[in-house]
Amino acid sequence: MYNNRSKGFTLIELLVVIAIIGILSAVVLASLNTARSKGNDAAIQSDLSTIQTQAEVFYGTGNTYTGVCSDATIVRAIAGAKTANGGTDPVCNTNGTAYAVSSKLSSDATRYWCVDSTGNNTKSTTALGTGVYACPASS
Repeated sequence: MYNNRSKGFTLIELLVVIAIIGILSAVVLASLNTARSKGNDAAIQSDLSTIQTQAEVFYGTGNTYTGVCSDATIVRAIAGAKTANGGTDPVCNTNGTAYAVSSKLSSDATRYWCVDSTGNNTKSTTALGTGVYACPASS
């Protein structure tokens, strides 16, 4: 009587397994998006740190920050920050005695990372305005 019984999985068993795989993959994808955003934020901070270092090298060659935003290394770092934050142009302000550069963060669109000529590396909720040569107060 049991010889005619086919071997295999029932439809219910297959549906349960597929549902479990779907739930697990949704959890993994959500975690990956968070990790990706944090990785982009780290890239932005690294690019702006590069700008800070290169700006001091630039200042050391001529005792001025005028033109620092058009230095080739700084232009590449700004492009990297733009790519990491999703395409928003970072702000780079400079005059002869000071500079400030700010970029929107990837993980939180209301937060910005800013570096300036006084050595500040800060996260703030305020964007860097035009003609501002110091980072806003951190928050």
